[in-house]
Amino acid sequence: MSEPLLVVRHLSKTFGGFVALNDISFDVAPGERVGLIGPNGSGKSTFVNCISGTLTLTAGSVTLDRRRIEQLTPHERTRMGLARSFQLPRPFGSMTVAENLAVPMLYAGRGGETTAMRLLEQIGLADKSDKLPRELTQIELRKLELARAMAANPRLLIADEAMAGLSHTEVDELLALLLRLSEQGVAIIMIEHIMRAVMAFSQRIACFVAGQKVADGDPQEVIRHPEVLKAYLGE
Repeated sequence: MSEPLLVVRHLSKTFGGFVALNDISFDVAPGERVGLIGPNGSGKSTFVNCISGTLTLTAGSVTLDRRRIEQLTPHERTRMGLARSFQLPRPFGSMTVAENLAVPMLYAGRGGETTAMRLLEQIGLADKSDKLPRELTQIELRKLELARAMAANPRLLIADEAMAGLSHTEVDELLALLLRLSEQGVAIIMIEHIMRAVMAFSQRIACFVAGQKVADGDPQEVIRHPEVLKAYLGE
């Protein structure tokens, strides 16, 4: 079995007296598709922010490709192969779609117009390359957000609620895109509330509740776990 790409050990994060994450350990194998679920306020976004470098850890360690990264800046982590997309797309409004890919490519030390166009073709936005973000539909903005993350050529992509607010058909379209990215060998952590998408995508599911990991394993087993059922359905 291959060595994990991401290794998180005993990660904790507090804000004053509030414990947002408590002693989380979490691995992701190269190329693995992992669904991360949990009710609102369970600590999923805090966990992502700690891994990606937006927040500092209170305790614990984060290792990417056998290198400790918890002291690195977000852009240094990006250059090591860790990228994320955001629930609310954050494109540069005055830049075209193609130009929006140039910035993460610059950070990652890769790029060129050919690379940008190849990525736009891959996600279905090649014909929108010279458009501004305000001219895009909601699904196209979500695709651009994923493309901006993929422009850094990551080995691990964290997709944070990329499907929120989309129609049934649009969810299927974005799900197919994420699966195609996975086929290229990119490990993906998908944080999502749309359970049919999580189940269709994930080889493994982890569930956070109140800052703790209560389940982690086979998707069918996790969704039947008593703590998971309690979190989503109540007592």
